[in-house]
This record gives sequence, structure tokens and C-alpha cells, in this order.
Amino acid sequence: MSETLSLTIFTIEADRKPVLAFAAKKHHEAEAFCADERVLTKLRSVSSGGVQLCDDYSILRVRLATSDERARYHDRTKQRSSVEHRATGGGGESTLVFPSNLRLGAPITQGDAAG
Repeated sequence: MSETLSLTIFTIEADRKPVLAFAAKKHHEAEAFCADERVLTKLRSVSSGGVQLCDDYSILRVRLATSDERARYHDRTKQRSSVEHRATGGGGESTLVFPSNLRLGAPITQGDAAG
């Protein structure tokens, strides 16, 4: 049945602040993605204005994205997919969208995190 489900946009919050939007079919898949150690490591490396967004003591939770977060996700994935489509011949992985004011370390893809 999961093959027929469309993707839903979820947001990961760190201490009640949205830090990442991504697509998954089911909530438990989004929860598993959030619990992945590679995702947690990446989130700990992200900063905003020189302040780390989360650490080992941050409370992370997954929720449905708000309408603004969904719009931002779709806008950024549309921009990115047109570039990637030309570069990869149409193949690609799910995009993770961070708020625009974040400074990132090495990039992460949902395929990398899902293993």
C-alpha cells in the first residue's frame, strides 16, 4: 500500500525551532529518518548566526510541515530539480530543505541518511 501513498512534507524541530523540511510517505518513516545517527550528526553541525541549532541535549521532534514550510520546500525542490535534472539526466534523491539563514557543513541527502 505504501507504493500508492504520495509524499508528505515533514519538519524536524530542535527545541521547538524548525530546522529541516523533507518528504516521506508515512510519519513513522519521518520519525526513523529523524532518529538516524547520520542525520543527528548533520543537524548538530548546522549553525545560524554562529549559534549551533542543536546539540546532544536538544529535543528533536517530527511534525507535519506548515503551509509556509511546504511552499518553501516545493519552491526549493523545484529550483533544485530543474538543475539536477539537467545534470543527472532526471535521476535524483529526495531533497532536504534547511531555512535559508543556516550555515551548513557538508551536504546531506535523504539517501545518504537512510543508508
